[in-house]
Amino acid sequence: MNTKQIIVLVIVVALMGALLARPIKGLVTENKATTASAASASSSAFNFQSVSDLTKQTINAGLAQEITALEAKVADASGQEKIALLEELAKKWDDLAKYAPQGFIYEEMAKISPKFEYWLKAGDAFRSAYTNLQDTAMATELNRLAIQSYEHATELDGNNLDAKTGLGAAMVTGTNNPMAGIALLREVVAKDPKNIQANKTLGLFSLQSRQFDKAIERFKTIVELKPDAESYFYLATGYENIGLKNEAIAAFQKSKELAADPSLSQFIDRRVEELSK
Repeated sequence: MNTKQIIVLVIVVALMGALLARPIKGLVTENKATTASAASASSSAFNFQSVSDLTKQTINAGLAQEITALEAKVADASGQEKIALLEELAKKWDDLAKYAPQGFIYEEMAKISPKFEYWLKAGDAFRSAYTNLQDTAMATELNRLAIQSYEHATELDGNNLDAKTGLGAAMVTGTNNPMAGIALLREVVAKDPKNIQANKTLGLFSLQSRQFDKAIERFKTIVELKPDAESYFYLATGYENIGLKNEAIAAFQKSKELAADPSLSQFIDRRVEELSK
């Protein structure tokens, strides 16, 4: 397994309980004034440079210096030269599986040259960054930026299903109207029933809203198309919550087999032992 896969799987285990316990934004009452104030504060606190500086504190000092040097070159460049340097910078962050600074880089590229590809990549990077982020203030801002980026992308290509999927997923988690996002995702699935990302997001929403039967159908579709440890884990969770112990055990064991990660394996072994009683 590569580093990105291990990170994802460890986080899947850590956040599963929180996913099922957390109220869905938009289905609970919120103080709109407080929300707007928090969004404004987040917007001023998180930007290209501040997020880069913050993220560099979490990586090897030598790599951080390389990135800082490249950022200095970006600051002195313009036009296509600047875009080429930004591409190089985005690649360095991608190799480290650090998506927040990558999102700001693609956003900057899109501002210089407003291409569909750049806005889509910005949205995808922002969404990857906020999905498993514990810093709620930063997650809120990155979610907002993801929505904004996907909206720009859909303005340039309203028929692109990847952009619609990203926008729908970001709207589910980042607005007071999650059903608008769900509607977009259902539109994607209607046109492309085998769309893995749309099915996964709908499946996660079904888990969170405790519609376990619907979640099971979504994740069954995913594992038939492209089996992975994360999806089998969510499928097992769905089965477990409706009392189908044998099916849950089988799905958990498949997740363990595909993951080959000690942390996840130990967790699954404990779940299987409890289900087998």
